[in-house]
Amino acid sequence: RERFDFGGRDVASWFPRHMAKGLRQMRLALRRADCLVERSHIPLSGRNPALQEALGIRPHVLVLNKMDLADSRRQPVSAGAGPGCGQRWCHRQSDSPGPVPLQVVPMVARLVADGPRYHRAESSEHNILVIGVPNVGKSSLINSLRRLHLKKGKATAVGGEPGITKAVLSRIQVCEKPLMYLVDTPGVLPPKLGDVETGMKLALCGAIRDHLVGEDIMADYLLYTLNKQQQFGYVQRYGLDEACDRIEPLLKHVALTQGRTQKVKVLTGTGNVNMMMLNYPAAAYEFLRDFRAGRLGRVTLD
Repeated sequence: RERFDFGGRDVASWFPRHMAKGLRQMRLALRRADCLVERSHIPLSGRNPALQEALGIRPHVLVLNKMDLADSRRQPVSAGAGPGCGQRWCHRQSDSPGPVPLQVVPMVARLVADGPRYHRAESSEHNILVIGVPNVGKSSLINSLRRLHLKKGKATAVGGEPGITKAVLSRIQVCEKPLMYLVDTPGVLPPKLGDVETGMKLALCGAIRDHLVGEDIMADYLLYTLNKQQQFGYVQRYGLDEACDRIEPLLKHVALTQGRTQKVKVLTGTGNVNMMMLNYPAAAYEFLRDFRAGRLGRVTLD
């Protein structure tokens, strides 16, 4: 396929109401922030343009997460690129504690020291606001920094689904020298996504709940993207004879080989009959889960 048909989908319903409150709280918290640490799974679509106005007046560190799952041939972000005063970027592997925790504190301290602090010039402590779209690992980063620098346990809840953090939390100390506090924030999507394709990329990375978008359309777009980038790891993963351009044959094969079936009651002239049918939604979810775990190869959506 040369292009993907989104079927006129409206992305407005993908923006939960609680995010509007979170966005207001974050804008208030920005006034007290010395630096921003922005987490992102995908370097372009994974960033929130609703916060861009703040990036121009605050030192800014962009942390790319799960780089061991990304295609090393596709690197659209370079050090210091993009908006923001004194912006830098670093990355971490999907499950390892480094190298980001080792880099963040000295990098932030250096950026804050080199830039004007305006109304906070007399204060020796550093207030850092951690921002990003949902389910991108903001809370995990804070907990990693506390373990590394303070030898403390986790201070904020983490989870594998978007929406674990629903409000701007109080300050959490992560370092003694320099004295540094981080503020966890709820993952916030822009109220108006630029286009459906950007929203679909965010959904594939888990920033939007699957059921709001639909596992079927997400699986189809993922197949389209893999084929477009000539990433055919799914062929070997599922034992296919060749790459396919339609999602139905792929999901049928996944359902058959992995036993994804469901019992369905059928009304007949002689009564109700229970039949076993292939569970296509479960097969689609399996396809998405394999992609998110890196079992289909290293892929960068942008």
